[in-house]
Amino acid sequence: MTPTLGVCYYPEHWPEAQWAEDAARMVETGITWVRIGEFAWSLMEPTPDVMDWGWLDRAISVLGGVGLKVVLGTPTATPPRWMLDRHPDMLAHDAAGNPRKFGSRRHYCFSHAGYRSECRRIARLMAERYGRNPHVHAWQTDNEFACHDTTISYSPAAAEAFRDWLAQRYQSTDALNRAWGNVFWSMSYDDWAQIDPPNLTVTEANHPHQLDFKRFSSDQVVAFNRLQCDEIRAHTDAPIIHNFMGRETSFDHFAVSRDLDITSWDSYPIGFLSDRIEETPDFKARFLKQGHPDNQAFHHDIYRACGAMRAGDVPANGRWWVMEQQPGPVNWAPWNPAPLPGMCRLWAWEAIAHGAECVSYFRWRQAPFAQEQMHAGLMRPDNQPAPALAEAAQVAREIAGIGDITAAPAPVGLVLDYDSIWAWEAQPQGADFHGFDLAFDAYRALRRAGQSVDILHPDTADLSGYKLVLAPGLLKIRPALGAALEAFSGIALIGPRTDTKTTELSIPTPMGPNVADMDVTVSLTESLPPIASEPLEQGRFIRWFEHLEGTAPVLLKTAAGQPAIMGGAHLRYLAGWPDHETFARIIRDLCAQAGLVAEDLPDGLRIRDTAEHRFVFNYAAHPVDWNGTTVPAAGVIWQPL
Repeated sequence: MTPTLGVCYYPEHWPEAQWAEDAARMVETGITWVRIGEFAWSLMEPTPDVMDWGWLDRAISVLGGVGLKVVLGTPTATPPRWMLDRHPDMLAHDAAGNPRKFGSRRHYCFSHAGYRSECRRIARLMAERYGRNPHVHAWQTDNEFACHDTTISYSPAAAEAFRDWLAQRYQSTDALNRAWGNVFWSMSYDDWAQIDPPNLTVTEANHPHQLDFKRFSSDQVVAFNRLQCDEIRAHTDAPIIHNFMGRETSFDHFAVSRDLDITSWDSYPIGFLSDRIEETPDFKARFLKQGHPDNQAFHHDIYRACGAMRAGDVPANGRWWVMEQQPGPVNWAPWNPAPLPGMCRLWAWEAIAHGAECVSYFRWRQAPFAQEQMHAGLMRPDNQPAPALAEAAQVAREIAGIGDITAAPAPVGLVLDYDSIWAWEAQPQGADFHGFDLAFDAYRALRRAGQSVDILHPDTADLSGYKLVLAPGLLKIRPALGAALEAFSGIALIGPRTDTKTTELSIPTPMGPNVADMDVTVSLTESLPPIASEPLEQGRFIRWFEHLEGTAPVLLKTAAGQPAIMGGAHLRYLAGWPDHETFARIIRDLCAQAGLVAEDLPDGLRIRDTAEHRFVFNYAAHPVDWNGTTVPAAGVIWQPL
């Protein structure tokens, strides 16, 4: 595969006379793809049922005329003001029952049948007009599902759809009452109409009630995306993409991806570190202008796995892009530093090393107006080059000289399950227990050990290509994965909090984990506040500690002599949440036992292997010596394998 570069462009923001100049300069920079249209519904349809395609026809012609490939976005993330007049009840409602208002974007409820119909209509009209256009080479559905906390809606439309969803899932209120344990606190229902979304209760709503509402809300996103894909696919053979967000878990990205040909995500490393990642002040200071050394890679691997879902392929073969790559300061984080020189090049190459077919920068030119005017682009608002333009051009030149880059299967697999993340949101037990963060901590320990990692779906049925597999924090080990673990000849580490509840968050009998050939039981669970930890023979557990019983061998103990890891040669259970140093030590030991070369990489240095090259990335703000080679600050090198 030869990777490419792209850019997000908004022709409607600029004089039409400027389009040709912009297009020519994109080509000169080395850009291949240009995404347009995803926020322009009010221009496509300025009044209800009156379409104006002329400007979009001309924009596509200008861009395509110089050889650029257009990604055309459906504009359903920004319904025009007249849409609200037509469907005044289409707005999502927050947890306090207040409707979200017009004046920004994503002001719709996924469950509203009328708005769904409007989205189906605009997708159909666009696909009929542009589905065979020779310049339109890909499509994007909507934009950033869930952005601004918009997956969950407590609107009347959502409440009605939730009742229907529950009726289909449980078939009778008696079955629902048993599954949810509604005998507790006299919460039983005898009519579906009695059931509301789990908000505005006096104290916490029943945990399975919360969990099922999260499942329902995810399914609404899947259905909303599918209806657009169905309309587009009827008129084109071009691939369909959606641009997911980082650290967003309110819906199942694997499930949405089954309807996509290519997945993508929007990568904002510095914004995420500032706004969304819990780290020490010292850590954030050291990586202030670079981003977290593992956050981008984690998402690259997640979306590569998602990109394999439609084809039913292995994660290494998943098709994926970065649709929006940060080029400079963003506008939405609490603080917005500029990247160190070299980081825009490093971020692009890191995505490519993880299998990205395209890295697309957001945006071509910084807007001088509205909410995102402080968000940098490749060009300044005065049409002069911004710093990232030269780095993008450098990446384009380097791509031309490196040859093919082929994603290779990784030796390590990490299971990620959105349903489990929702379960622990519904019943955290510890205020800082987040399923996504647990998986991320496991991933960063693997990366520190120099490992390339495949993210695995929780229904993965074949683990034979891996030497080491981790499955932290799974609500349930599903049958296919259970059988795969039983047959696995490598080393698998599950836990903590894996397979210890039913799908409705009850404690099973026998108590879990109920995994074949491993006599281990979690008999008692402690959540640990930030002021406490559980010391181990080496290291410590933070946040979470489980008391284990059983006859399986004890492979690691706490300082007080309790089991910390139990299991046999192939399957083992981890009884707590290790801090970073402890997790790194555990992973290095497992790698060595599994026959993998285990590194202890310097701060900020990370490795990714493709079929042809080993890439080494230095997120540190200073040069780092590694194996006799100096890796520049905020730099990347590659070596043939």
